[in-house]
Amino acid sequence: MASGSGDEEGNTEGVSWRLIGPASELSKKRCRLMYSSLGYDSDVCLFYVKGEFFAMDARCSHSGGPLCEGDIEEADGVLQVFCPWHDYDFDLRTGKSGTSLQQQVYEVKLEDGNVYVKHSSRLSLLPFPANQKS
Repeated sequence: MASGSGDEEGNTEGVSWRLIGPASELSKKRCRLMYSSLGYDSDVCLFYVKGEFFAMDARCSHSGGPLCEGDIEEADGVLQVFCPWHDYDFDLRTGKSGTSLQQQVYEVKLEDGNVYVKHSSRLSLLPFPANQKS
């Protein structure tokens, strides 16, 4: 499985489509943590729910809770993830919450059987070495 360490053009600066890996593998789990080359605060969750991929910041905008560990529910046609720490909810499509909180979401595309996420840093399913920056 591809580690998602870059994108098809090899760009590492600016917002670009980042190759994450094959949809056939990524669709086997409801949520995967994608590590950012910018560090912990820029990590992203890749959700697979009801046949669709969604991406948002991995840490809850309230207190930094791990959203990949949160429950996912559908209410009135809206797919939401609930932070496991304080139960704040976030719409997987928009990042909006039932409160004033907002979670950053990222575009996801499928191309030639692969999943791509539009992000400003390189993303990987494996942690980056501690001394690597970009």
